[in-house]
Amino acid sequence: MLTGKNITLGVTGSIAAYKAVLILRELVKLSADVTVVLTRHAREFVSPLTFEVLSGRGVITDLFGEPRTYPRHVNLAQDTDLLLVAPATANILGKFTYGIADDFLSTFYLAVSAPLIIAPAMNDQMYRNTVVQENIRLLHKRGIWFVLPEAGELACGGEGQGRLASVEEIVGRVVARLTQGGSLTGRRILVTAGPTREPIDHMRFISNRSSGKMGYALAGEAAARGAAVTLISGSSGEPIPPGVRFIRVETAAQMRQAVLAERQRADALIMAAAVADYTAANPAKGKLRRKDARLQIELTSTVDILAEVGRDKGKLIVVGFAAEVENLAENAAAKLKSKNLDLIVANDISQLGVGPEVDTNQVTIIDRKGTVEELPLLPKTEVAAAILDRLELILKTKLPSNG
Repeated sequence: MLTGKNITLGVTGSIAAYKAVLILRELVKLSADVTVVLTRHAREFVSPLTFEVLSGRGVITDLFGEPRTYPRHVNLAQDTDLLLVAPATANILGKFTYGIADDFLSTFYLAVSAPLIIAPAMNDQMYRNTVVQENIRLLHKRGIWFVLPEAGELACGGEGQGRLASVEEIVGRVVARLTQGGSLTGRRILVTAGPTREPIDHMRFISNRSSGKMGYALAGEAAARGAAVTLISGSSGEPIPPGVRFIRVETAAQMRQAVLAERQRADALIMAAAVADYTAANPAKGKLRRKDARLQIELTSTVDILAEVGRDKGKLIVVGFAAEVENLAENAAAKLKSKNLDLIVANDISQLGVGPEVDTNQVTIIDRKGTVEELPLLPKTEVAAAILDRLELILKTKLPSNG
């Protein structure tokens, strides 16, 4: 996703410096080349060796250290596609605001012309201080992106806004910033994924074996192409893709509510979730006790979200999925027509199976014109790319403006 991108990660002296290790690891996973710059105070919290091992590169700790290539701050600036400072202390915010260059990171900031993302972290009273807030305002006015801190328990023992934003959110902002200008830039894509869980009692539920991998792969690929992506997911162990806005749901009713609320802002909906067809009519409030006699549970149909959206979709492009065990193309084509879809992706689950252990998929893609494309067995990430290729063609035809 970030292949060929050179990122400089600045780490300052905050207790949250250990989270920079996790940020580095995620950026490396995305194939970015990361050079880490540690301030003197940051070295009190995390060893340079940790960052060196994870990045595979030397860590810069001062302006006149090894390797002695000068002007080293200018040389690095010329090779940097993005500067990320996480965590950023009140001290570094002040230096950046007023151009104080007394260490490598603050000097490098003045030399670099690449985009800058800052993720502050500090005590809540420090963060609320009018000087700090004014510095953030001025830097933001200059075009710098901020990932503002979260509210919660702080290292000092109190609670308030000052905690470093989540690793996922910070990495997501990096991906979004570096993928601007992609083929889906300006598009808003809504993706559903994972199974729903329909409660029987307080402990038990009805669900299915969907892992959510296909939907998460679609969300990640759409984000990598520059789209603004919202992922609505049932229960899944998959990591949230970088750059994706995430909404967790549990039941079919919750998924329906989320889809109906979010569709108005979307250009396309990809309904990859495995939504339960039935739910318990009267789930027990406590725990059902084991009995020797048979247990009978009355089930009632859930709302067909895909059909409901299809009946009143307006300009929304809708992509559905069909998990079939026989007559694959025929059943999928019928579903596409009956639910007023623009594209349907069908696969024969009797041949490939489902579940968290399945990383591949073999699908057939059918559009409204009756065009049928049968893909070979591929990793789900490659299947996602093929689906989005087809979706892009539809978007260009039906919604030519990226405004």
